[in-house]
Amino acid sequence: MITLARLLLLLLLFLVLFLSSSASKAASAVSQDEDSSSASSIISRFRQYLQINTAQPKPNYHEAADFLISQANSLSLESQVLEFVQGKPLVLLKWPGKNPALPSILLNSHTDVVPSEHHKWAHPPFDAHLDSATGNIYARGSQDMKCVGMQYLEAIRKLKASPSFRQPLRTVYLSFVPDEEIGGHPGAEMFAHSEVFQKMNVGVVLDEGLASPDDFYRVFYAERSPMWLVIKATGPPGHGAKLYDNSAMENLLKSIESIRRFRAAQFDLVKSGSRAEGEVISVNMAFLKAGTPSPTGFVMNLQPSEAQAGFDIRVPPAADHLSLEIRIAEEWAPSSRNMTFELGQFKQKASVYDKFGKPMLTAHDGSNPWWGLLEEAIKNANGKVGKPEIFPASTDARYFREQGLPAIGFSPMANTPILLHDHNEFLNKDEYLKGIDAYESIIKAFASFDERTSDDESKAEL
Repeated sequence: MITLARLLLLLLLFLVLFLSSSASKAASAVSQDEDSSSASSIISRFRQYLQINTAQPKPNYHEAADFLISQANSLSLESQVLEFVQGKPLVLLKWPGKNPALPSILLNSHTDVVPSEHHKWAHPPFDAHLDSATGNIYARGSQDMKCVGMQYLEAIRKLKASPSFRQPLRTVYLSFVPDEEIGGHPGAEMFAHSEVFQKMNVGVVLDEGLASPDDFYRVFYAERSPMWLVIKATGPPGHGAKLYDNSAMENLLKSIESIRRFRAAQFDLVKSGSRAEGEVISVNMAFLKAGTPSPTGFVMNLQPSEAQAGFDIRVPPAADHLSLEIRIAEEWAPSSRNMTFELGQFKQKASVYDKFGKPMLTAHDGSNPWWGLLEEAIKNANGKVGKPEIFPASTDARYFREQGLPAIGFSPMANTPILLHDHNEFLNKDEYLKGIDAYESIIKAFASFDERTSDDESKAEL
């Protein structure tokens, strides 16, 4: 028979064991939280994402989607996968806000990367090699733009761990879209025109920017529109030794020289410092196709009857598109030289106007509260902001600007050489971590912004 004293002793022992177990679990949970927020864990997750081969033309999208969903689950974010085109998943994450009636924040990034010439890299492009001496992480996508996608997630991880910021006022969405590197049509374009997107009530979009060689972050309010042009020359074939007028190659070379002079004049404006790169029309030859193939190469004693050249043209928002198209028709591909081009031969020709007929420019002055919030947030994170720029290439941000939305390009990479699409693309781990701090500050500022409070304060000042 159990005595009262023994019963009390057993109860006391049980209580001690229970409290000890609870304390151990709590300590373990704290340890796990601390571990997940450590610099080594943050860098490890970044490298895991980089190691997923999402290079065009056969990106491993589903592995990337599974990884992103696992990250969302670890942060208790809502998630869904959309496929506007089969086999091209778009991962959409949601952090619900306290006031879902307010316009939401969209943090956009793309999951695909460009191909690599592996043998020309110091380290395999999908190993995500971390150089212990320099801290540089070498990988395709380290700058363009898997870094930004993971910085969004890590910034939210820090905000969720902060006692002073458990839930945003506005809903925050994160979109990880496919195929940006090949035009973005099955990804951001279809997404921006979808019913899902309309229901999100987006108020502002953040997308990619560029690295900065100095200590000022670069911020972009617009971008140049792509105009991918193919021109074709025809002429009578002839013996390789014969001199005659209007051969296909002669006509094409005249056009190439005319285009070269135009390019040089535009480039001189950049070299002189009178224009930024994003403010001029750039023209670069992408391919040259001519000749009659043979088993050993080309037939050398035969002048071909056709020749083609392709050009990547980038046009800033304020440029005169009509004048450029006239120049193409009359100077670069005139019918008088047996040259042909049609608008259908533009592999891509984007609009410079949104659906309301306005230029696709995001205001970067006092009329746009988001711009001021961004600059202030970056400064609060001990960052420096350069002057507003036009992005020299094209990003998915144009599809959101087409909807009349403000879209800002920003990739927090200071003191970093611009290596997107280059061999040995890398991002230093310390710069990556600083970028997380910048995005933590930005997301907090954007997600806490209340126009009504701002308007009331403005009226009070008046």
